[in-house]
Amino acid sequence: MATLLHIDASIQGDSSVSRRLTARAADAWRAAHPGGTVTYRDLGADPVPHFDNTANLSRGLPSDQHTPAQARSWSLIKTLVGEIAAADTVLFGLPIYNYGAPSTVKAWLDHLIAPGLAVDPETRQGLLGGRDFIVVVSRGGGYGEGTPRHGWDHASAWLPHGLSLVGIEPRFITTELTLAPVTPGMAELVPLHEESRRQAEAAIDELWVPAVARA
Repeated sequence: MATLLHIDASIQGDSSVSRRLTARAADAWRAAHPGGTVTYRDLGADPVPHFDNTANLSRGLPSDQHTPAQARSWSLIKTLVGEIAAADTVLFGLPIYNYGAPSTVKAWLDHLIAPGLAVDPETRQGLLGGRDFIVVVSRGGGYGEGTPRHGWDHASAWLPHGLSLVGIEPRFITTELTLAPVTPGMAELVPLHEESRRQAEAAIDELWVPAVARA
């Protein structure tokens, strides 16, 4: 049975652009996979704790030597890795905050890099490859080539590197200038935002359309 892992990270609630786009994508996935299973994790509403000394030690000790706190950390690590391992497709909503990823996303990724579960302890090869990992990026500003802040989106540049440690190669769908409709000083950029949003929605709608249907 096909399985989707849907993860959101925005703290913006119903006003979140990334949440609306991942919801659209999840609906498209369900339509293409009737009877499929969806697992949902909300890093914005229910954040993973930051990776600390206890969590770090839990990765290197046998389970029978764990303190109660280490056992809880190791249990969370196994849960997070297990969610990825059980999914054929992962849909990840990535808002850009202050030019980077939310700290909850970094904490989530830190927990994934677990020797023996997500990384081969001898070869250091990632063990979670072979699944489709789609990242829907929402950027308040414009960081494309030729713009004054080209390259300031550090989250989209960092995430593939972090995920590569566990064998995952993500693909991205991005919409930007999402602050234009609500920021008077960006009013002239609203048409560019609307076009960026339209392109992102079109890319989402094509994700699970059979190739024969697109021909």
